[in-house]
Amino acid sequence: MAGSLFGIHGMALELRSERLGLITSNIANAGTPGYKARDFDFAAALKARSEGLGKDQAVSKATSYRMPVMPSLDGNTVEMATEQTAFAENAVGYQATLSFIRGRVDTITRALKGD
Repeated sequence: MAGSLFGIHGMALELRSERLGLITSNIANAGTPGYKARDFDFAAALKARSEGLGKDQAVSKATSYRMPVMPSLDGNTVEMATEQTAFAENAVGYQATLSFIRGRVDTITRALKGD
């Protein structure tokens, strides 16, 4: 597992990727009548993951349906502004985590080369 080399960042990257997929699914179903938008609490999922739960279990435990501000008449709860904001926030977190991991790999590579 990447836990020892990258610490919590390996798990965080995995969960951020999972969350991007969930938010993307919400956006893709914005026009589907009756579709219920879902998201998960990243911090709760990361905590569950670090306590030993598998990725799917941690995500499932932290996932809930979004409560819409303005429910639509067809029962769809996707609100594009909310989804876009969540996507952008998660993408920034994903990039930050990836940058940390990339820096760690570069440091290890330099150490191995003797630079």
